[in-house]
Amino acid sequence: MAAVLACNTQRKAVEVSKNNVEVASEDSLEYDVETFDQRFETWYQLQNTPSKYRSQSYYENWNRQYVSEWNARCAHPSRNWNFEPVIGYEPGEDYGFELNHKLFYYFMYVENVLKIKIVASGPRIYEP
Repeated sequence: MAAVLACNTQRKAVEVSKNNVEVASEDSLEYDVETFDQRFETWYQLQNTPSKYRSQSYYENWNRQYVSEWNARCAHPSRNWNFEPVIGYEPGEDYGFELNHKLFYYFMYVENVLKIKIVASGPRIYEP
């Protein structure tokens, strides 16, 4: 554990990416949340139950706050913040329920499992 703490490496955490998808003869965009932490993917599958779902606007509102704070920290990293830079999330873009849900849960994972606070008064959906 001391070797990990002494090492100052950046972690690539999450990326919102566009995928061009051809559907029949129409072109459309599809967005995806790419995480680079297998533990999150496992945790997310365990947490992802319809009984816990909120509205898309609920997730969008929280994601705006989390992305803003996350990107601000990436612009001014500290020794307590070693995630790679910004999340490309545009507040006016409609990413749909699934992407907003997964991105929100990634922030919950960082705060509640990794114990790295992002938003001071954020929601708490996960009790360890």
